[in-house]
Amino acid sequence: MFSTASLNYYWFLYRRMVGMSMRGQMQYRASFLLLTAGNLGLTAIEFMGVWALFARFGNLRGWLITEVALFYGVISIAYALAEGFARGFDTFSVLIKAGDFDRLLLRPCSTAFQVACREVQVMRVGRLLQGAIVLAWAIPHLAIHWTLAKVLLVGYTILCGACLFTGLLVIQAVVAFWTVESLELLNIFTYGGVETGQYPLTIYRPWIKRMFTFLVPIACINYLPLGLVFEKHNLLQPQMWHYTAPTMGIVFLLATLQLWRLGERFYLSTGN
Repeated sequence: MFSTASLNYYWFLYRRMVGMSMRGQMQYRASFLLLTAGNLGLTAIEFMGVWALFARFGNLRGWLITEVALFYGVISIAYALAEGFARGFDTFSVLIKAGDFDRLLLRPCSTAFQVACREVQVMRVGRLLQGAIVLAWAIPHLAIHWTLAKVLLVGYTILCGACLFTGLLVIQAVVAFWTVESLELLNIFTYGGVETGQYPLTIYRPWIKRMFTFLVPIACINYLPLGLVFEKHNLLQPQMWHYTAPTMGIVFLLATLQLWRLGERFYLSTGN
């Protein structure tokens, strides 16, 4: 368990390191604004593809575009948070190839913490903003009786979703301890998980649903909590399962951090 002093120490370091990363990116504000606008534009085009699909077919196995928009907004915001604040894991292979990970090992601080704070991409606010706009558009158009419990469940799902996607980025970084280069194959679960989670999991084939439920628990930040918001008929009993399902995102992140510690023990310096 962390003591209060150690938590304060890590919080101080986190603010300093994130602050340095953000100030570095804001040195070229025109570049930052253009990158943010580009990120917003690309994700907006992505949602236009979803809109075109529903404009042509009307619904997707009984799901309307406003309902899918809720899934889309929640997953987009969650992934934007993970990609923005855990970008260091996505580019971790650069540290391995350059031998710079050795410097992190010499510091009296968790290496996972240092990698997470190494690069905070402010431009990911573009995806976050686009997801928030879609979510804000969907909520008033949904025939849902909103309660405080449902609002808190959506917020908790976003938080746990960010933890889950961070965990996927950690796994991608852990592989680099053995392969030096991150494997593109893992993008099936990272980017594929984002694409899959933007639609209700019930529309997919059984083997896809099983993979994104038991291997990568996308279902726990997708249909299980949001199905309760929509009050679908095929809900689990007791319904408390739907409220606790997003917690698997936090559990998944903690499990991947244990894998990180294992990979760290097998790390061999490049020697260059």
